[in-house]
Amino acid sequence: MFDTVILLASAVEQPVLTALLQKHNPQLTVRQVVTAADLAGLEPKLLSRARLVAYATAIIVPPEVLDALGYGAYNFHPGPPHYPGWAPAHFAIYERAAVFGATAHVMIERVDAGPIVGVEWFAIPTDATVHSLSCLAYTALARLYWLLAKDLATRSAPLTDLGISWSGPKGSRRRYAEMCAVPLDISKEELDRRIRAFGGDDTEINPTIELHGHKFRLVSTDANRGDAPARLDSAKFASTGETSAQCAPQRPFHDLQAGESVSS
Repeated sequence: MFDTVILLASAVEQPVLTALLQKHNPQLTVRQVVTAADLAGLEPKLLSRARLVAYATAIIVPPEVLDALGYGAYNFHPGPPHYPGWAPAHFAIYERAAVFGATAHVMIERVDAGPIVGVEWFAIPTDATVHSLSCLAYTALARLYWLLAKDLATRSAPLTDLGISWSGPKGSRRRYAEMCAVPLDISKEELDRRIRAFGGDDTEINPTIELHGHKFRLVSTDANRGDAPARLDSAKFASTGETSAQCAPQRPFHDLQAGESVSS
């Protein structure tokens, strides 16, 4: 019998995400987990009557945990279906994408590859930075969670597969590091483009150039600074699905001009 949601999210977000689930189902038990060690400590008996919900986390759920869950696992990914994997906002800024969003999907052993059950789309503002785009994506992700929370908390059957396919190369630390390895013959335009996308000093990987046996690493830039990080406000989120983020206004997906593509 479905009676438990295992919620994998940051400690900061746990209370708000939990409150929304229990608003829809007061009898629901929510087991909060934050780390891989927390996951490893879950009892098989608990897993058999539970559903796992992962929200904007980098923790990889082991296959044995996925297999033991009685009611499936769902992940909320802060990027659209055409930007699976790590650092989706960085790659979207580099590729000058026109459209971005957030995705909810069934978790399978392969990361960001399971059936998609929800998507929130928006057009990327022309002046977007990695930071502001990440803020907009988080806002879309929170809205998507709010829309699906009732089904996640009350429905024992699997959520509906929308039939939307994942596409595009998967973001990874290796691919990110390759973009940060700056060749000596790089053009100014390409260098500026890479610094704008990967030079925000918000990961452990920074643009680096090697010259005469010495490595020079970019450690800071103003390119990606801007809006404050998005946060979930308990009262506002429970009633409307809104966050407390002060992001640039989202341009609705349907307002894209004729001829605009997902990326250019």
